[in-house]
Amino acid sequence: MTVQEARSLDDQHAVKRPTPTAFPYRATMSRPMIRRARKVAKRLTGADIFPTAQQLDAFAGDMYAGDPVAERFVDDVLYGEIGMEQGRAMLKRALDDGLDSIENPPPSMVELFTEFEQVPDWVDPAKVEAGAQIWRRWGTYLFSVAGGETLEMYTEAAVATPLSLAGGYAGDNALRRFLETSRFWIDVSEPGGLLTPGSKGRATAMLVRVMHVSVRRRVADHPEWHSEKWGLPISQAYMLLTLLGGSVVPGLALWILGVQTTRKEIYDLIHFQRYMGHIVGVRNSWYPETIADSLRLLAIVGTARSYDAGEGGVELIESFPRAFAPRGDHSGLQRLRERYNAAIYATYARLFMFPQTYAKHDMPNALPGLLWVVARFPAVAAIETLRRIPPLGRAHEKLMRRHRENWYRAQMADREAEFDASGALRR
Repeated sequence: MTVQEARSLDDQHAVKRPTPTAFPYRATMSRPMIRRARKVAKRLTGADIFPTAQQLDAFAGDMYAGDPVAERFVDDVLYGEIGMEQGRAMLKRALDDGLDSIENPPPSMVELFTEFEQVPDWVDPAKVEAGAQIWRRWGTYLFSVAGGETLEMYTEAAVATPLSLAGGYAGDNALRRFLETSRFWIDVSEPGGLLTPGSKGRATAMLVRVMHVSVRRRVADHPEWHSEKWGLPISQAYMLLTLLGGSVVPGLALWILGVQTTRKEIYDLIHFQRYMGHIVGVRNSWYPETIADSLRLLAIVGTARSYDAGEGGVELIESFPRAFAPRGDHSGLQRLRERYNAAIYATYARLFMFPQTYAKHDMPNALPGLLWVVARFPAVAAIETLRRIPPLGRAHEKLMRRHRENWYRAQMADREAEFDASGALRR
């Protein structure tokens, strides 16, 4: 199936296709050890450790689903008569000044902005803002844990191949693209960042959405991409996993660092992420709205793996922590800061990757950072307790917002995030 055929389907979820072979979840669940584990879990808790068959079928089907509305805009405007340069300028102007600022906008652009500006009935603005506030409170902890946890999935070609071909997270580009992702995380979690018309957060989300389409259409037609194995590049299914990687996973994982996120706060994060995903073009057949369902989905995805990314995945994994190493022409305080970043990101890679995966790769020494994480745990836990006092909580959030912005600016060195992946693929 080519990407053109996929884009011709207005309702991709309605088409039944074979499950991508690189996600053998049915065979996984039939393994004797897995069957025994499920029986024990049901006997002890009354619940399964994996999603229902219907939920898994929906998730597997979403591996073939893209973003038809945004794809029509990209084909019509960016890759049509208007062209990439003028089309991006039109898009940015519409995001800054509204669609009315564009004279005779193409129908595909009207469709895209009509969908973009309509807030679904299920959105609870209070929960969206509460989830964004948690991201602000986490500060650069979010960057660290999200970067570390993502490395585990780079063993899967469905995730690694688009990134490897586009080159964003590989080699010398790894830091630049990660910083662009950090800019996205900052913008969408600023106060009112997702719900305020014309906000920078919404503009950044749209640029990321269009960037995904650009990468998807080129990778899907590349000879290294095999749809029977992986479905569509940057599919709805894998974008859903990214959302869980910003809600349930860090909400639980950060406890080992002393950062305390409550059950209610994780539910706020799930809702925040769902709406953030919506404006980035995520339209899942099934969205896990509970912690338990989220963990069940992560369990089957983690179990039914193919480890088929090859050298492309190895490059992605090993490039990430090394991207923070001190630059050769830097010295003094700047170099000291870079040495600290390198140590801490090496540590988070060690903490949030499975030991067997970590051991197969050439990774930087994590020991200095691990010792620091252990040493600071009491202080982090104490701050997390004190910030529950409202005045201290507001001061803490303000400090963390300032810190993440300063961290980003120091790393970017006066550059700006472009969210543009329209260039040629690496190979």
